[in-house]
Amino acid sequence: MSTHLEPLMTLAVEVGEITSLGATPTGERRVVPITGGSLESDEGWRGQVLPGGADWQLLRSDGVLEVDARYVLQDSNGQRVQVVSQGLRHGPAEVIAALARGEAVDASQYYFRTAMRFETAALALQHLNYVVAVGIGAREANCVRLGVFALT
Repeated sequence: MSTHLEPLMTLAVEVGEITSLGATPTGERRVVPITGGSLESDEGWRGQVLPGGADWQLLRSDGVLEVDARYVLQDSNGQRVQVVSQGLRHGPAEVIAALARGEAVDASQYYFRTAMRFETAALALQHLNYVVAVGIGAREANCVRLGVFALT
């Protein structure tokens, strides 16, 4: 059995201010609004991240951030794709603190990976309904950048 990663797209997901729901028995619950962004692929597929999505997060007591983001992509032809992206971000305490302050941190200094699924009614994009992908993330002050790779 052989598995490969094929480049699928690059996403720049713009995010707003974190809303904390406070400490719960499992950790700090937070919501981060998704305010826009862009998508592109090596094959020329282009589009935008529509505002209105959100990342429902859990900051665990061990410092690991669980992400559960849901948002919509719209390509240059008006075709829409729902994205569900769930994963983990963690690293050394000083690196995570720098990210929290909005500082630029090289993505190699921390772990940020998501499992991604897609859903669309667009005929030209039906193949996305059958893909599980991995997102390799980098957090910037107001943006999450994801290199997205299809598992084949």
